[in-house]
Amino acid sequence: MAEKWDKVRAELSHAFSTNSTAEVFTTEDLALLERVADAVVKRGMTAPATVFLESLGPMNFLGSQALYFLTPIVEWAFNAKEVEQVARLLERRDTISRLITIIDTKSAPQAPPQGASAR
Repeated sequence: MAEKWDKVRAELSHAFSTNSTAEVFTTEDLALLERVADAVVKRGMTAPATVFLESLGPMNFLGSQALYFLTPIVEWAFNAKEVEQVARLLERRDTISRLITIIDTKSAPQAPPQGASAR
């Protein structure tokens, strides 16, 4: 009987775990995040996008599940592979912070090259 409870306890502790295994971003994932960041910076929406993403952070997993649910509708307007990729990325807790970092890096003022004089 004790073995049965130990097995149930072990399975439940894993089922409700909030720690995820460390996953590495693929080159396709990084390319998609870069495209999103480029679009945000190009449109001058760095500050609103950052605030929106930071407020959305705790809800990213729920957003991914909603995207899976809405995939048949969303596929009419967007590439099916990218929709699945975005949903998969939103399942990860570190995606939002990574996207914010990329946006901040791309929107930072560029320093003039060394040796260039300020005339």
